[in-house]
Amino acid sequence: MSGLPVAHLPADWQPEAGSLAGRVVLVTGAYGGLGSAVVRAASLAGATVVITGKRKRQLEKLYDAMREEGLAEPVIHPLDMEVATPREYAALADGLQRDLGRLDGIVHCAASFAGLTPISMQRPDDWLRAMHVNVNAPFALTQACMPLLTEAGDSAVVFVLDNPDLLKRAHWGGYGVSKAALERLVAILHEETDETSLRVHALLPAPMRTALRRLAYFGDDIMQQPTPDATAAAAVYLLGPQARAARGAALDLRR
Repeated sequence: MSGLPVAHLPADWQPEAGSLAGRVVLVTGAYGGLGSAVVRAASLAGATVVITGKRKRQLEKLYDAMREEGLAEPVIHPLDMEVATPREYAALADGLQRDLGRLDGIVHCAASFAGLTPISMQRPDDWLRAMHVNVNAPFALTQACMPLLTEAGDSAVVFVLDNPDLLKRAHWGGYGVSKAALERLVAILHEETDETSLRVHALLPAPMRTALRRLAYFGDDIMQQPTPDATAAAAVYLLGPQARAARGAALDLRR
């Protein structure tokens, strides 16, 4: 990492049923590869999970699948992070306060990636969308929810990064720049919350089987990569109080 301290998952740690019991966790990009894995893992750990994304039908399909799997029903809250306004983020926070009475964690899984391309050829709309979805929207959502998060005795916000050794290379464009900016957001927010009950974490996954990786590495056999389940388990670790020693750091899963 270029700026954040690095933490590692304890070698013997495994998520336990009930470890997040009584907690409310919000997951963005909930029906994506990583997002849906985090939703399931947090639900198995006992959390009430609020699932967000721009496609209501996809959220409903995730809801139905979780019910069929015997998991607790999640709370659906459609949210299009490409176009959401500060008023909509505030309305989400107000709704959580009204309907659930608390918020104990956010995992920012939503991401925008339009493929590898030289900056000279990148469509400005794709660049702006990457910067907005990957940096501006997580900032706005986190800011809107901070009053709720700081009311909790222990809470966490988890920002998902990507391999900085790759993203500084040619053709990663707006996505690479946005993830670098997100890393700095983690550092600054940690400095501002380090003495509070709100923990700020970064999560740096190992390669995994997701649509984003398929788009970035279209020549590779994506089925040779592991599912996002191990990364989702690490997110559950960061959401719980055992991760206090890792606050302000990037939990690096690449070993």
